[in-house]
Amino acid sequence: MKLEYFGYNDTIEQLRIQHNLVDFEIGRIISEHKERYIVKTEKGEFSAEITGNLRYTANTREDFPAVGDWVAISEYGDSKVLIHSILPRKTIIKRQAIGKQGEKQIIATNIDFSFIVQAVNRDFNINRIERYLTICNNSNVKPIIILNKIDLINNAFLTDLVSKVRQRVKQVPIIAISNKSQKGIDKVQAHIVKGKTYCLLGSSGVGKSSLLNSLSKKQLMKTNTISTSTNKGRHVTSHRELIVLENGGIIIDNPGIREVGITDSAGGLEKTFEKIIELSENCKFKDCTHTIEIGCAVIAAVESKIVDNLFYKNYLKMKREEEHFESTVAEKRKKDKNFGKMVKHFKNLKKSNK
Repeated sequence: MKLEYFGYNDTIEQLRIQHNLVDFEIGRIISEHKERYIVKTEKGEFSAEITGNLRYTANTREDFPAVGDWVAISEYGDSKVLIHSILPRKTIIKRQAIGKQGEKQIIATNIDFSFIVQAVNRDFNINRIERYLTICNNSNVKPIIILNKIDLINNAFLTDLVSKVRQRVKQVPIIAISNKSQKGIDKVQAHIVKGKTYCLLGSSGVGKSSLLNSLSKKQLMKTNTISTSTNKGRHVTSHRELIVLENGGIIIDNPGIREVGITDSAGGLEKTFEKIIELSENCKFKDCTHTIEIGCAVIAAVESKIVDNLFYKNYLKMKREEEHFESTVAEKRKKDKNFGKMVKHFKNLKKSNK
């Protein structure tokens, strides 16, 4: 299968030339298992490892390969390749790494569109949708909201649900579907373009794997039912995987994401909560936190119900997370700098004593 089927294009070829990688083969990472990778090339699929040099020069987790990456490789052994370099990424969907303050976890790279999947019958949460929107907006990935399992609710309830989402989420496509009845699947397929890469985002049990099966018209991914004791989804997809659909679209399935921690948003938060940002221009103080200040245009809009109170509270919560992440990163940098100075001082001291 040609690399074009996996999204290779002239832009990526130019990056390959600019970074002096023409002597290497090029492949795309389609699966990741704890720093063991599966790379797809024109010759087929290969098990891959990174070179010692790539590991040595990596400063953070972002310097390691991820699903969706284009990589420069060389063959060694039977059906194995070495990853020498990662081509510059067009987009990176990432979140706060769980249990690791000030660190990021890459969900997928080189994504064009993201399907944000929510089930309508269980812990449906617009706040969570806004979180996914923020990490997509942060990376300039175009989001599409999928409301799944509509066969479990009536039309009146669905209409009300869509209305509530639309009140808080502007200018983002919303598609209601049922994997069971196949209603709405054709509308999702209409959004899929040959050569473009899509990513499935959502909690466990919302129907991401079932959606992928519906789109591919094959039983590609295992599916499971919701736990009756907890009403929560069981993890079925255990790793990220890139799949090419019959119509030429490229889609990445992901394990269920229970926590969507906000990192430095790089404008993602501002785009998701654009209404609040616009109102803040009319605040009395330029450094207004929109919490207790007199003359705050945002608070006034909330009190007059121009802005939804839950929308406002979710913004404040994610803003605090963003600020905490950035302060943690700054503190880590300061500690690393001080440690570097101490090591340098120790080395100079040893030289002077010789």
